[in-house]
Amino acid sequence: MSGQEGPTLISTVQRAFRLMEAVGAHESGAPAKQLARETGLALGTTYHLLRTMVHDGYVRKLDDGTFVLGERLGALHTGSRDQTALSRVRPTLTELRDDLSAAAYLTLYEDGEIRVAEIVDGPKAPRVDLWVGFGDAGHATALGKTVLRELDAEARAEYLSRHAMNDLTPRTITYRAELLRRLDASPHRPAVTDIEEYRLGTACVAVPVRRGETIGSLGISLDVNRTARLDEAVTTLLTTAERVSQGLSLTI
Repeated sequence: MSGQEGPTLISTVQRAFRLMEAVGAHESGAPAKQLARETGLALGTTYHLLRTMVHDGYVRKLDDGTFVLGERLGALHTGSRDQTALSRVRPTLTELRDDLSAAAYLTLYEDGEIRVAEIVDGPKAPRVDLWVGFGDAGHATALGKTVLRELDAEARAEYLSRHAMNDLTPRTITYRAELLRRLDASPHRPAVTDIEEYRLGTACVAVPVRRGETIGSLGISLDVNRTARLDEAVTTLLTTAERVSQGLSLTI
């Protein structure tokens, strides 16, 4: 044998992508026969691929028999956009981790839930063990409480009506009135902390970030023995949060 073999290519996948590109070129839709001509595919192959893509949501068949791109592609585009935004801010989170010797966390409030979007940790800055799903711990974490503080009263009440305030540690706030009192007591304070409210032995501090109109939070976690460092970390967190908000909000 001479020379190196090239990569193994799946011809059916290549045909499907070629057909999808042809569908996307017609904003008002195109019939199967036209798509077959434009792609050089046999009509039977075109129909077979279109049926498969319609079934999976990547292509939609209109009432007049023409085909347009389906909603599934929109979801892929959104996911790709989210990945791009996170890739822009990941170096900033890494810098935060290294500056404070603490794991860095980013959350976003989307579709009524507080979700962890990114965690950057390392051997010298281990992440906290997320032993309870974050969706059930918004009341017990600095990251979650930061988002709740930024929400308006209606959105905050709606969130709390759907999430039980379970006692994760002896320090967890489990009464809504007390949580709201603490959140409203210092609305202009730059940072929110939790000291062993989510996990014994861990302290956290967080500040708000935004992605356009979407609220989020940026925070760090430390061993509770390093709690004295939380106050001095706030200035760095606030500066970093501005950079993260800018990176998340870029549209290009």
